[in-house]
Amino acid sequence: MGSRSPSLRFPLDSPSPQPRSSPSRGPQAPDPLGRPRPPSSCAPFVPARHRCRGTSVPRGRKDNDVTPPLRSPAQSPLPVPFQSGAIRFVSPYLSMSRAGNDGTAALERAGAETLKRAVELDAASRFQESLVCYQEGIDLLLQAMKGTTNEAKKHRYQQKISEYLSRAEDIKEHIKKQDSKYHKQIRIEENATGFGYEKLFQEYLTENVSEVWVEDPYIRQVHQLYNFLRFCEMLVKGPCKVKTIHLLTSYDEGGGRSQQMTALEEIKQSLSNYGVTLNIDFSSSIHDREIRFNNGWMIKIGRGLDYFKKPRGLFSIGYCDFDLRPCRETTVDVILTKHTKKM
Repeated sequence: MGSRSPSLRFPLDSPSPQPRSSPSRGPQAPDPLGRPRPPSSCAPFVPARHRCRGTSVPRGRKDNDVTPPLRSPAQSPLPVPFQSGAIRFVSPYLSMSRAGNDGTAALERAGAETLKRAVELDAASRFQESLVCYQEGIDLLLQAMKGTTNEAKKHRYQQKISEYLSRAEDIKEHIKKQDSKYHKQIRIEENATGFGYEKLFQEYLTENVSEVWVEDPYIRQVHQLYNFLRFCEMLVKGPCKVKTIHLLTSYDEGGGRSQQMTALEEIKQSLSNYGVTLNIDFSSSIHDREIRFNNGWMIKIGRGLDYFKKPRGLFSIGYCDFDLRPCRETTVDVILTKHTKKM
């Protein structure tokens, strides 16, 4: 692996493991954070939902049992498992009040065992579990490094920590990409009905949505402004508690700019009566049409909010209820991403 400077700080999921008394020394002191003690005195604490399982990779597994093994962008090999020194095994939870060398050796041994599991899980493509083991093992090596005065040993620790940090960063980035790969496409046919805003968006408007971004260059004409108003009404009366709406659109290039500005300002004032803040920005180069919620969902509609046909008359069915309004052909892409772009 490369020796680039690490940017992660470990562990991400739990505090550093602390030494504890051997079972032969009487009852264990309660954990200060109320966490359950690990079942064995030879394994560092790992949160239950991410706890590393097993120390070996099943042999003879089929290719379709797991996803293809992750490799770093440079297609580098897996890290070599850390080899602890030739020391008598000492539990990392034995009292550190004894000789400092015993405590350092214990941490080194525990770190080596944990990193060995991390590499095995990594090779088995069990990336979430391997990431936790890398984090725990790195933290143990950091503690061991702090407890030694041997400069040669410190240098060895630093080299191995840098190598494992680099691999952990690769895995973490891979997991992020996997989390954002959910993609659903909805095809709206010409003259189709039943695609009102509530029907289209309600599945993704969970109760924890508090912020919404709307990027649509065509919130200009009267019917487009009404479309945006209907969308805002849906947010106000929905199960979510939206507090802020960000609108990025473009100026009306004709003589309707004054009407556009007046309408948007009126919508802004009306939303404020419901405790919702509307932030309006304009761009002359905007083209994409996207709607994002701060729970990670992004909806991209080919025609933006303006995918409904003009009603046949002022008193025709579908004039008020958009579920009954015929649509123009378009495509809706629904994507789950953990990184919502902010405007």
